[in-house]
Amino acid sequence: MSNAVFNQDLFKDKVAVVTGGTSGIGQGVAQYLAELGAKVYAVGLGSDKVSFPEGLNVEVREVDVTNDDHLKSLFAELDRLDILVPAAGISMGAKEMEWEAYNKVLSIQLQGVYRTINLAEDLLKANKRTVINIASMYSYFGGGTAVAYSSAKGGIVQLTKSLAEAWGKDGVRVNAVAPGWINTPLLSAVDDVAPGASERILSRTPAGRFGEPEEIASTIAFLASDAAAFVNGVTLPVDGGYLTVGI
Repeated sequence: MSNAVFNQDLFKDKVAVVTGGTSGIGQGVAQYLAELGAKVYAVGLGSDKVSFPEGLNVEVREVDVTNDDHLKSLFAELDRLDILVPAAGISMGAKEMEWEAYNKVLSIQLQGVYRTINLAEDLLKANKRTVINIASMYSYFGGGTAVAYSSAKGGIVQLTKSLAEAWGKDGVRVNAVAPGWINTPLLSAVDDVAPGASERILSRTPAGRFGEPEEIASTIAFLASDAAAFVNGVTLPVDGGYLTVGI
C-alpha cells in the first residue's frame, strides 16, 4: 500500500521507535515506516514470536513500557530519533472494573505512553521531530465493558494536546490517530466480550468494513511527514466514518 501512496524514500535516513511494535497496529506501523525507508525499532513483548519481511531495516526488541530500565536502555542506544509511536496497549474487558486491573491497563495505556515520550524528550527536541500517539473511538464515548481502556484513551487526547503546546516552541509536533475498529487480535475477541458486537459495529460504520493496520499506518506516515509540518495537537479519527453516525 505504501508504494501507491508515498515515495518509498520518504523516511530515508530517519529513525523510528514503535512501542507495541510486535503485534497488532504497532506491528503494522513498524513495517509501514520501514517500507518507507526508516530504520525502525519495533519494541514490545513477545519479540521472539514476531517477524518482518526480509530486506526491511527493522530491529525487534523485548521492551516492557512499564519498566524504566528497559526504556532507558533503548533510548540510550540511539543517537537520533525522528518518529516516536508509543502504541503499546492492552485491554482486559469487564475485569477493568477491578482496581488492580484498572491500574494495570492505565500503567501501559497512559502512564507508559507518557513515560516513553518523557524519556525520549532530548532526542526528539534535538532534531525537532514528531510523536504520534494512539487514541481510540473510546476517546470519544464511554466504555462500560472497558472502563480503564476508555479512561486511558481519553487521557491520550489531552496528553497529545498538552505536549503539543508544551513542546511546540521546541519544534516537536505531537499528534494522535484514533483508530476505529481494526483487524487486530483485540478485535478478534470483541464478540466474546459483547456477543453480536461485530455485527453492530459494521452496521454503523459507513465504510461497511473493518479497517486494516496498514490504514492506520499510512495516516501515521502522513502525520510524521513534512506534509503535516503545520499540524500539531490534533487527534485524527481513522474509523471509516464510525463517529459520524448518531444512532
